[in-house]
Amino acid sequence: MNSFGNGVVLPFLVIYLHNVRGFGLGISGLVVATSAAAQLTAGIAAGPLVDRLGARPVLGGGLVMQAVGMGLFPLVRSPWEAFLLIAIEGAGSAGFWPSQSTLIAHLTPPERRHAAYAQQRVTMNLGIGLGGLIGGLIASGTSAASFTVLFVVDAATFLAYAVVLLFIHDDAPHEHHAEAGSSNYRAVLRDRVFIGLWTLNFLFVAAGYSLFNLVPPFARDQAGMTEHQIGALFFVNTIVIVIAQLPISRAIEGRRRMRALALMPALWIVCWLLVDLAGWRLDGTAAFALMAFALAIFGIGECFHGPAHQALVAEIGPSYLRGRYFAVHSLSWGLAGTVGPAIGGFILAAAPFALWPLAACVCAVAAVGALRLEPRIPVDLARIPHAEPEPPVLALAGPG
Repeated sequence: MNSFGNGVVLPFLVIYLHNVRGFGLGISGLVVATSAAAQLTAGIAAGPLVDRLGARPVLGGGLVMQAVGMGLFPLVRSPWEAFLLIAIEGAGSAGFWPSQSTLIAHLTPPERRHAAYAQQRVTMNLGIGLGGLIGGLIASGTSAASFTVLFVVDAATFLAYAVVLLFIHDDAPHEHHAEAGSSNYRAVLRDRVFIGLWTLNFLFVAAGYSLFNLVPPFARDQAGMTEHQIGALFFVNTIVIVIAQLPISRAIEGRRRMRALALMPALWIVCWLLVDLAGWRLDGTAAFALMAFALAIFGIGECFHGPAHQALVAEIGPSYLRGRYFAVHSLSWGLAGTVGPAIGGFILAAAPFALWPLAACVCAVAAVGALRLEPRIPVDLARIPHAEPEPPVLALAGPG
């Protein structure tokens, strides 16, 4: 439900700010980046709160803040209002991601966490894809009312998720309360493997995930695509993830994590170059077909992130510091999510066909970096766990 709401809004946020409210592309990109920037400050407080109070209450508070931020977006008339509301949403997101990731780790046995994070991505992307498809049918660049519907639906799904949390039971924070209370961020920052993973994730987000929000204006302005086609693009990307995520997660069990992870940015290089080609040489339906193929490739690459990267972050630190580990890890999303759209928005406005080759170059650096980090991964964590089938239960026949 929550991801469906995000999918309804996110593909069309820049279009709303630029085409409906009349903000420049550069300003619109900065508004999107502000959400990520808010995570940089609020995220520091989220980690200790998760470790002390528990993942569930922090997650609930973050959901309410996100509902307020997005639900009031139809009232935006000037840039400062958009910056304020997106900052509230971003602060809520700072609590959302580390608490949700920690909660999943608490509810899942270690040998199946890679599968749990893969399952998380399936449900998340299915919601985003369906939301993007429905949002494309509702959104119209000439109708502010259509975007009001999108923002209200998004806010409602945040609140619905908060209600679901009332039925989730999590005892893990109480088991480690004493240790968490005497710990701080220094232990996290001394972990060199974690810092390497953090740096890699920064590159993944800056040159990959964060630029996804700039595909819609590029597709609209350079390839003449409609809002319906843009919504369908996101749906194609998502349905590929839904179909491929669990088979890929099973296929890489027992494989080296970092080699599997390096495949993700390698596939993204192909994706961004095809997106650039579609906008440069094609338009309309032909451009849609090539971009859909490109974003399908992007989706296949995404399938490696949860089981290879996210699960490793959950494993490398002690359980009583897990909230802090995920909070610092979330800063890589926030910082890169600020840098990517902010710089990308201005590049898109000044030289739109230069953005995607530059992003491909950063992805190449990330792929090499993943391979260089592999020797530092602890031996017991170097490979993705392989679940052994349970032995059959034999029934012994009694007399008669």
